[in-house]
Amino acid sequence: MLVVGAVSVASALLPALHARLHLVDEMVPLVFPAAATTGTAAIGVILIVLSRALRRGKFRAWVLATILAAAASVLHLLKGLDVEEALMCVALTGLLLRARREFTARPDPRSLSRVLAVLLVGPVVAGPIGFVWLALDSRGQVPGTSMAARLAQAFLGLIGIPGPISFVSEGDYDQAAVALLVLGAAVLLLAVLAAMRPAGGPHRLVADEQGRLRELLQRWGWLDSLGYFALRDDRSVIFEPAGRAAISYRVIGGVSLAGGDPIGDPAAWGDAVRAWLDEAKAYGWTPAALGSSERGATAFHRAGLECLELGDEAVVRTGEFTLSGRAMRGVRQAVARCERAGVTVTVTRMRDLSAQQIADVQALADHWRDGAVERGFSMALGRFGAVEDRDAVLVTAACPEGVVGLLHLVPWGTDGLSLDLMRRSRGTENGVVETMVAGLMAAAPSLGVERVSLNFAVFRSVFARGERLGAGPVLRMWRAVLLWASRFWQIESLYRANAKYHPEWVPRYLVFRSPGDLPRVATSALRAEAFLVMPTLGRGGEAVASPTAGVAESGATTGNDEEPTVTTYDTAASGGGRSGTTE
Repeated sequence: MLVVGAVSVASALLPALHARLHLVDEMVPLVFPAAATTGTAAIGVILIVLSRALRRGKFRAWVLATILAAAASVLHLLKGLDVEEALMCVALTGLLLRARREFTARPDPRSLSRVLAVLLVGPVVAGPIGFVWLALDSRGQVPGTSMAARLAQAFLGLIGIPGPISFVSEGDYDQAAVALLVLGAAVLLLAVLAAMRPAGGPHRLVADEQGRLRELLQRWGWLDSLGYFALRDDRSVIFEPAGRAAISYRVIGGVSLAGGDPIGDPAAWGDAVRAWLDEAKAYGWTPAALGSSERGATAFHRAGLECLELGDEAVVRTGEFTLSGRAMRGVRQAVARCERAGVTVTVTRMRDLSAQQIADVQALADHWRDGAVERGFSMALGRFGAVEDRDAVLVTAACPEGVVGLLHLVPWGTDGLSLDLMRRSRGTENGVVETMVAGLMAAAPSLGVERVSLNFAVFRSVFARGERLGAGPVLRMWRAVLLWASRFWQIESLYRANAKYHPEWVPRYLVFRSPGDLPRVATSALRAEAFLVMPTLGRGGEAVASPTAGVAESGATTGNDEEPTVTTYDTAASGGGRSGTTE
């Protein structure tokens, strides 16, 4: 398809063989070769555009490609007896007809309205453009041509119908006809692009689905530290037939990107994965999962998908955490330095804070954010301070001048927390993050928290094994590449920032269908995490999440005038956290 489209465009742009063109001119009016040349170029471009949709098995793309390939075979003959190109188009038509059963993917549910909008608005825009061109470039038109005639000529010319204008010569007529037909072809191309646009998912989470997901998380949320992030506002969800398990995902660039593990009963994970894969096949999406645990990756693998280890998640057991000992010397010194500077740590549930308190620190968190885009997908909630997340925990660090840092953690079952957000004031005392982590660990018993998921370290094992004595040349070279990349992205520094807490390292995986899908999956994952922000028309960027929010200092009252459950901890005793910024 791509080759035939490129050949058709090149054939339309290159001059026809003189002998063949002379034969055509004797058989048909002169306007036919010019119109056929324009039509061939337009069809070639459309075939190139359709090639991607055909790879995804889109039925609508198959119908349009089959019709256009058959039409192109005729147009190649009309524009200059280009028999070779015509035979290519005939062969493509035959292949498409023979492979009919391979193209079953449904279109985007919203694409019909987009196509109708383009077909209605396109001529309204293209017609006046053609009219202005005919009015400004009136050479070749007989004297006395009226504006009404030019307007009629502009709209009729979009579909190749001769208009009321009389031209001095056939060359002038051909020039105007081809130009107007190009405008019409542009409208058709825009309609094709709208029809073939990747589906964006049935819908985002609604209240009923949120409730069903929360019920599954209440019972099975302890399985995956990333489970709570399935409640992100920008995700869709598909349940297995009995409702015992679900897959939370987002469609980006034709990729159905699941986040973390399936939610719910592990015995039903296989059925949920199959339902998700069936939906992806029905819409022509490429299935992939980002940040799956070993248990989740196994379920995906059993369904026929491939897995690639991305890195490790740092998990701290609060009962085992201590600041004492030589191994924790660096963290202990950082905490002591902040204590001498007057930094105190406050730990509280979000439900114990007033709306004003949340709004105050929300402003600080927005101010501290690095850039305008809220990053995160698989390990971020994207709506810090929302009413529905009142079981989340907020840790703040404050000095006499005010709040200088915060951690926001979401529930991980009933006895765990998973770091969602970390922010701190620029230029503040080094060690603020370590101090907040230590304060959280000290408060853990009163919160009923036994484990805390910290940050994710990409390719952690490469750094850990590559620096050991006896590491092989391939491992050392791979580590050198990552060290070079760390000059531009926080790769090694995030590993070091988590390693100092001596956590339990839990591997996380990227799940994909085939190696050929990896470039598209990687691009979609970068877009989901907002490391790559694509321009969009008519709506905001896909990757921008909800504004962040936070809390104020301890001691303020709640909305119902009761004393909030806020505790200030001595961080010299113990500490832990997921940090997105290194100290």
